[in-house]
Amino acid sequence: MDEKGLNLHGDDPTPHQLRLLLILAEELHFGRAARRAYLTQPALSQQIRTMEQRLGVQLFDRTSRRVELTPVALELVPLARSVLDATES
Repeated sequence: MDEKGLNLHGDDPTPHQLRLLLILAEELHFGRAARRAYLTQPALSQQIRTMEQRLGVQLFDRTSRRVELTPVALELVPLARSVLDATES
């Protein structure tokens, strides 16, 4: 468990996956997020699923009509921003 209380027990996500997480968190729509990331919707979905499997947590609640961040994702988003900001500096 880290200092924010996240119980992440898998491999670290890649910077690319963190960027996709942030885009999807902003859009809350797989189609729009995929277009922003220059990916197909299935490719984005697979990247998010792979990241969830690596971390061992669900990041988004999905239905055919909506996408919402889980409590874990709400905690992970600011950490992902910090990591990406640090790597891009």
